[in-house]
Amino acid sequence: MLKFIKRSAKKTGLAPGTLVHVGERKVEKIRIRTIEFDEQAINEREFETIDECLPLQEKHTVNWINIDGLHDVSVVEEIGNRFGLHSLVMEDILHTDQRPKMEDFEDYIFIVAKMLSFDQERNELKAEQLSLVLGRNYVVTFQERAGDVFEPVRERLRKGKGRIRGMPPDYLAYALIDAVVDHYFIVLEKIGETVESLEEELVTNPTPETLQIIHHLKRELIFLRKSVWPLRELISRLERGEASLVQEKTTVFLRDVYDHTIQVIDTVESLRDMVSGMLDVYLSSLSNRMNEVMKVLTIIATIFIPMTFIAGIYGMNFEVMPELKWPWGYPLVWCVILAIGMVMLGYFKKKKWL
Repeated sequence: MLKFIKRSAKKTGLAPGTLVHVGERKVEKIRIRTIEFDEQAINEREFETIDECLPLQEKHTVNWINIDGLHDVSVVEEIGNRFGLHSLVMEDILHTDQRPKMEDFEDYIFIVAKMLSFDQERNELKAEQLSLVLGRNYVVTFQERAGDVFEPVRERLRKGKGRIRGMPPDYLAYALIDAVVDHYFIVLEKIGETVESLEEELVTNPTPETLQIIHHLKRELIFLRKSVWPLRELISRLERGEASLVQEKTTVFLRDVYDHTIQVIDTVESLRDMVSGMLDVYLSSLSNRMNEVMKVLTIIATIFIPMTFIAGIYGMNFEVMPELKWPWGYPLVWCVILAIGMVMLGYFKKKKWL
């Protein structure tokens, strides 16, 4: 349930713009990495303090500053003050339960998105908030922990593949958003594999544990929809050219990301429908199993009803019963009982009830 509602009681009553970290501390130490590049060269470094990397702001190259870890409020505050970020923007960066959104402040664009991964062994969706600030010659990204989906982008920068090294910072922001959206397909593929295995289990051998997994997957897909759905509006605003920092030549690529986002949303909706239908399949499977059991018990009871009737008659304690003194009476009764059982079994097989 904490995926849907973060513990933010410590913010209650505070003034807007008050900087308080809301969320889990996912790293021991904040990590600051920068990539400074243009069409001819690239310089990748890691810094201990913010002061060491802030001079990049004044250079004419494209500068990507990445911060892993949000628990140190002073780091976010110092970066915000140096780059002229609004106090509400810094507050949103530290509050890790933000809805994906885009806000244009003319001098910079603030973007919030969710980076997702799926643990197939635990059937658990892991989410991390990505905050991105796009300026005139820089991109600053804030992540909750080390490790992300941006390594392909870094490799393209290092090797100079494609057009990324010769493009403005808005193209770098597009490339990062595209990497996030592309990773959604990997997450959906893993969830799809889990759903397929559940379908087979539901048909063959449904168990109470299967029902628990279905309910868990249903909650995970609700959270996935909550994380992905607002991204469509975000990218649509960027693609329509509402932001002055997004150049027209970049909007072509943003349209492609928009199409991918629609595909992700459609896939999420399809998986939600499949998981919801699994509850009906589970109940139907249980009902079918119960019907099979009841059919077997009914057949057994039906076969033994005439046998019990005969045994009941000869179990009466009347003195005058001719068959009791007849030497072949006992074997005859057994022959009649067995004959009745065989005839009934043959009749049931003929009717394909067995």
